[in-house]
Amino acid sequence: MKIRAAIVGATGIAGQQVLAALDNHPDFEIAALAASERSAGKSFASAITDEQSGIRRWYVAGTEPPAAAMQLMVQEAKSIRLDGIGVVFAAVESDAARELEPIYAAQAPTISTARPHRMEPDIPLLIPGVNLDHIALVKEQRRRRGWKGYIATLPNCTATGLAITLKALDEKFGVDSALVTTMQGISGAGRDLAALDVVENIIPYIPREEERVTIETRKILGRLGEGGIAELPLKVSATCTRASVLNGHTEAATVGLKRPASIEEVIAAFENFGRDFSAMGLPNAPRRMITVHRDPMRPQPRLDRDAENGMTTSVGRIRADEVIPNGIKYLLVTHNAAMGAGRGAVLLAEYLKRAGYLA
Repeated sequence: MKIRAAIVGATGIAGQQVLAALDNHPDFEIAALAASERSAGKSFASAITDEQSGIRRWYVAGTEPPAAAMQLMVQEAKSIRLDGIGVVFAAVESDAARELEPIYAAQAPTISTARPHRMEPDIPLLIPGVNLDHIALVKEQRRRRGWKGYIATLPNCTATGLAITLKALDEKFGVDSALVTTMQGISGAGRDLAALDVVENIIPYIPREEERVTIETRKILGRLGEGGIAELPLKVSATCTRASVLNGHTEAATVGLKRPASIEEVIAAFENFGRDFSAMGLPNAPRRMITVHRDPMRPQPRLDRDAENGMTTSVGRIRADEVIPNGIKYLLVTHNAAMGAGRGAVLLAEYLKRAGYLA
């Protein structure tokens, strides 16, 4: 029997990625949708269609909205009915998430794409294929909070691609430091960025983004301990900018390794990373966690963000750095709304079901 899923924030970019990943899913059934007061009481088809122009606001390229969702009535996020729901995908903005996610988690497992609960000591911050052992924290979370369910969060979408590549390097060589400059797609800003601001432009500052990349990466790469995560003592310096690209975050990273490695050894570490996870055969898992490009003109967001449905991290321009001891430089591209948000949330749910954390 399929697990009945509720998607909160279903009309937004991340929520629609969740819906696309759940379409005709072997393990999950789209059973309930919720969004803001503006959409509540409408069918999903009506909620994503502009009344005046008739244009459908569906943001997942190359797909159509799931037929199973189109006629469902959109409930208000604050009062969604969760009877019989086995998992909640919460893809809402931070202020709403802070209030609503504990309400959902008291009743059902809740997978969040939002920020407010990521750094709480008993809430795991998870990337599929990277640190899934941290899910054991939910046992402590349930004990402390008395919830029937739990909250499991995905990290900031900018931290996702960086953490995946750092994990691959840390497993083989150890990592001491990371210096990263990002050029982030505008879809990651949600409604916070006026469209004309980014035309022929780069926005040099994203509020709180650099701090999130630093602290979240350390937690993701840390070790599970008694009642919490011992963060990796990694030195991280980030400069985060917004570029004139719709989807896809491009990041230029310089990493100081604890042990020297040749370029070919680094490439092998990237190419071999996550094979055991990919071999599990989860429906939304990429065949490769990291795809390496040897062409110096790759990766590019327009060419590489949608690879494997946006679930692989594309890496290229791997070369030595002559300033940082044992330094390696590379560029990466990750799809902020797919692996970094909605589709990544579904992949996490697939693993949680396989591991016995969803029933």
